[in-house]
Amino acid sequence: MRIAILDYGMGNLRSVARAVQHVGGEVEVTSDPATALRAGALVVPGVGHFGACARNLRGRGLDAVVLRVAESGRPVFGVCVGMQILLEGSEEDPEPGLGLLPGRSRRLPATVKVPHMGWNEVEWLAPHPYTAEVPSGTRFYFVHSYAPDLGPEAVGRTEHGRPFAAAVARGNVFATQFHPEKSGASGLALYAAFVREARAA
Repeated sequence: MRIAILDYGMGNLRSVARAVQHVGGEVEVTSDPATALRAGALVVPGVGHFGACARNLRGRGLDAVVLRVAESGRPVFGVCVGMQILLEGSEEDPEPGLGLLPGRSRRLPATVKVPHMGWNEVEWLAPHPYTAEVPSGTRFYFVHSYAPDLGPEAVGRTEHGRPFAAAVARGNVFATQFHPEKSGASGLALYAAFVREARAA
């Protein structure tokens, strides 16, 4: 069972691939839609500008891949801007998101340092299989200027200038605003749970 990590020119692919491999995942980094569609699970990484990420994803035909894999029930894991792309949109750019999850990302307030770079405690708001072995209040590493508001799909919460969703989930789709691959053992625990879920799917 392979886990496809989508290469659309906007992700920290090597560090995500190493982290998923480290916890036992068989990884394939790919920009090919057919290859990604055959995978047992999907990681949507993302760094940089929301609009550029969304347009690159669509330009390679990978937006349809994400939607089809999600609809099939296979696990999908979005990371940072890869999480924001799964939402309806972002203040950063008029380009729409994929709409797999409700809500939009908003810029963090000018009252705090932006971009937000550093470790923040994340409080779990609802149980989820990926977070079951990670205590509420664990610190994760963030690098971002935009973040989604808290909504019904939020399973993790933190605050930088305002409260925002640090992790969201709906069915087989899970995503984090923080970078699990940069968050030490706790981040690896989330990827390990994702790998187990992918094997069971």
